Amino acid sequence: MAGQHGRSEAGITTAEYAVGTAAGAGFAGLLFAMLTGGFGDQLLNTLFDHVLSLLGLG
Repeated sequence: MAGQHGRSEAGITTAEYAVGTAAGAGFAGLLFAMLTGGFGDQLLNTLFDHVLSLLGLG
């Protein structure tokens, strides 16, 4: 920005990047575990049934 001195803080630092990456990987692992278990099957079946009913096919 104009008028400010010093370095820009527009990006994230390496430590923040590492924490964000670890949190994203943890969330992805949790989501994978949920979707590959019984909850995922139930969720997909419910979603599929809902879409079919919206299309008038269910």
